[in-house]
Amino acid sequence: MLPALIASTSLPIGGAVDPVAQVILSLAVVLVAAKLGGEVAERLGQPAVLGELLVGVLLGNLDLVGVSWVDTIPGNATIDVFAKIGAVLLLFEVGLESTVGDIMKVGGRAFVVAVLGVIAPWVLGWGVGALMLPGGSPYMHAFLGAALTATSVGITARVLMDLGQSQSPEARVILGAAVIDDVLGLVILAVITSVIGTAERGEGISYGQITLVFVKAVAFLVGALVVGVRLSPRVFAAAGRLRGQGVLLVTGLVLCFLLAYVASAVGLAPIVGAYAAGLVLEEAHYEDLVARSGRSLEELVRPIATFLVPVFFVVMGTRVRLETFAHPDVLGLAALLTVAAIIGKQACALGGLGTRLNKLVIGIGMIPRGEVGLIFANLGLGLTLHGVPVMDQGIYSAVVIMVVLTAVITPPALTWCLKRTTPSGVVTPEIASVTIGSPVPVLTGSVSEHGGDGAPHRFLWSAYRQAQPWHLSRGGPRRTEPRAKGTTPPAPPGKERR
Repeated sequence: MLPALIASTSLPIGGAVDPVAQVILSLAVVLVAAKLGGEVAERLGQPAVLGELLVGVLLGNLDLVGVSWVDTIPGNATIDVFAKIGAVLLLFEVGLESTVGDIMKVGGRAFVVAVLGVIAPWVLGWGVGALMLPGGSPYMHAFLGAALTATSVGITARVLMDLGQSQSPEARVILGAAVIDDVLGLVILAVITSVIGTAERGEGISYGQITLVFVKAVAFLVGALVVGVRLSPRVFAAAGRLRGQGVLLVTGLVLCFLLAYVASAVGLAPIVGAYAAGLVLEEAHYEDLVARSGRSLEELVRPIATFLVPVFFVVMGTRVRLETFAHPDVLGLAALLTVAAIIGKQACALGGLGTRLNKLVIGIGMIPRGEVGLIFANLGLGLTLHGVPVMDQGIYSAVVIMVVLTAVITPPALTWCLKRTTPSGVVTPEIASVTIGSPVPVLTGSVSEHGGDGAPHRFLWSAYRQAQPWHLSRGGPRRTEPRAKGTTPPAPPGKERR
């Protein structure tokens, strides 16, 4: 309705108008579309990101019905910058919800599940690319496989909560493994993008060079984490001497953007640096600034991310051309990628061998793809090899279809799998609490729990960490009683003080 109304006006959108005004109008349309799409998706029991992506597809193809000005949105350089910053902030937010110690403490079982859940989809995706796109380069096949590696845990988290299984041992393994395979996926992304860049410059690639790139990617992550943990307290201590407003937010964003730039400078994706920045920032480093502002860094970043992250997903959707679906090879590629994505994550079940864990629940819970997979696909559109994009519009559309299908398939499949394991057909928290002997993750599940910020059903690592025995033994649960005005606020959703 909104695009049709705009198209019917006499405003010369494609003519000689102030380019800033055109960007402002495009942003307004993108934000309205994102909010409406997210609302519809949530009402249908799906995550908002799916609605934002699909409404972007609709927006980007309005030229097929005569609304041609929307063609300027996916190709607008300024809108593209907003979208890329949104991706950086998205990974920064993900990093803020974890700490280096958290990743080290999820346990060997979750690590094994994560490794299997990365290797199997990558190999299968690579094989699908080689089968369906024999004329493509091995680099393109490898990149296509990498897009299948990362798990989007938000959908699984919501289903587990709805069925009272948020206290199950399978939930602990799934949620911990999902965080680890995001890290592994980012390392793979760093290696592949660096190798493609080297090949684009005409330089030869050897196994030694590939190993060197891998070591460089790991060294950057480890180095950024080690150095960041040591420098972060000093940086925030110096920033705390400033008297102006917004010191905490600005300092956090500066560190995020600096690490993103350093990652790009050494040949890695900026999102790798943003994720590392989020991991190293712990609230213990800036308690005084939190007390001054009365809000945590996560709370301060959230409104900016709420603005820019939906722009990223809508813009990615606008780059999907519906006419590519008329080609049977695109639909065939999408179907095989979806099968590879589903089967690949079933390898995660092997990580439960030797235990009483429900292996099928683990395999199904790791199926959905989401943000990181879409970021991979978007980067593929921008990478070139000998002047040819690593991923063309057809391949990109196939990856988007795979993401949508895995997200839609998981809830009913996981519900069926969980209910069939309970004689009564209903799984309750009481039953789950009897089957395990220790606390496990707490999952969020309503918009109100996030203050209506439009990002429901997210797994909060802080809730997972707080519920663990190793957390309770170091100081007990977080206080929940009201505090007097002017006193130090309790630890917010995110990283506790240490």
